[in-house]
Amino acid sequence: MIRKTFSVPPLGCNCSIIGDPITKQAIVVDPGGAPERILQEVRAMGLTVVSIVHTHAHFDHFLASGAMKQATGAALCLHPDDRPLWDILEMQCRMFGVPYVPAPPPDYWLKDEERLAIGELEGIALHTPGHTPGSMCFHFPAAKLVVAGDTLFRGSIGRTDLWGGDFDVIEQSIRERLYTLDEQTAVVTGHGPETEIGRERETNSFVRA
Repeated sequence: MIRKTFSVPPLGCNCSIIGDPITKQAIVVDPGGAPERILQEVRAMGLTVVSIVHTHAHFDHFLASGAMKQATGAALCLHPDDRPLWDILEMQCRMFGVPYVPAPPPDYWLKDEERLAIGELEGIALHTPGHTPGSMCFHFPAAKLVVAGDTLFRGSIGRTDLWGGDFDVIEQSIRERLYTLDEQTAVVTGHGPETEIGRERETNSFVRA
């Protein structure tokens, strides 16, 4: 697997480029801003973007999506339960004082347990509601990697006081969909440092195994 994860403005969302070293196909996860930087990284890695996937539809995870789609022609992908959030992206930006950057509607609706093919690489889309109704995590078993968005953080979990958030639901998602993964699985969080499933099982003060 080829992978590069880096923070993008305006709120430090972690954007990940995940590519297949054989076919050079790639997905971009959560292009939250700075499309020029993301495209520069893609070009430097010699990759072709085939999909732009979102862990959820909060504004800070989408702001570069329209520009990325225009530059690459790749499909925008989201779980359908977050369609209502996508529809109010402009309002979200206004509430947080962030300039709105229009994005077209998603091209493809992700399903739970759906296979994600990136050339020869294979991932699995996991529906992990709680932070938002349509929150998704993207698990790559062979690489022992999960891109968790704002569901799970190092020592913390995603906030549940925004549109559609639910603490009981996110707790269930973490226990049943994430803590059941191999303990050595690396976790790319939506913001901040990476962690591991085993570490969070033992030390996360919000949801312990």
